[in-house]
Amino acid sequence: MEAKNGIKNDFYTADRMRYRGGVEKHVLIFLKYFRLYQRTDSKLVQKFCRLILRQCRLRYGLEISPETKIGKGLFLTHAFNITINRKAVIGDWCNLHKGVTIGQEFRGARAGTPRIGNRVWIGVGAVVVGNITIGDDVMIAPNSFVNCDVPAHSIVFGNPCIIKHRDNATEGYINNIGE
Repeated sequence: MEAKNGIKNDFYTADRMRYRGGVEKHVLIFLKYFRLYQRTDSKLVQKFCRLILRQCRLRYGLEISPETKIGKGLFLTHAFNITINRKAVIGDWCNLHKGVTIGQEFRGARAGTPRIGNRVWIGVGAVVVGNITIGDDVMIAPNSFVNCDVPAHSIVFGNPCIIKHRDNATEGYINNIGE
């Protein structure tokens, strides 16, 4: 999850969608400073990036810490009120939609934060919490509550979550996979 490749692929994904009217300007600003923070060692530059990211959080509800480990090709659709715990790990080419929460569970057998694989599509208002693993090529339906492990090539929906196997679950949903 190299930051330099991350920003190149994030911009590739966002730029392709911008021409279709699918990316807001604040998403491009957020991605630029999120990746810049990750790839610089300069405390001054990191402080400046934190300031910009704080403005994105206050104005658009993008609560994503610059320390969060996110792979290349992140795509934020209708990026408002998205919350990701700073300890969560998100793979390559993931799509997150409005109102998504990826959070930490503080007690019980699933205490911890999620690890999300590659090519995962998370729909509007979905909640993913706890020390769980979401496999590659998984679609999480809008308004689902996920607090259990999800195998690769699955569709998840409902509360409590119902898991159905499906090969190529995210085919046609993941936006503009690049290099």
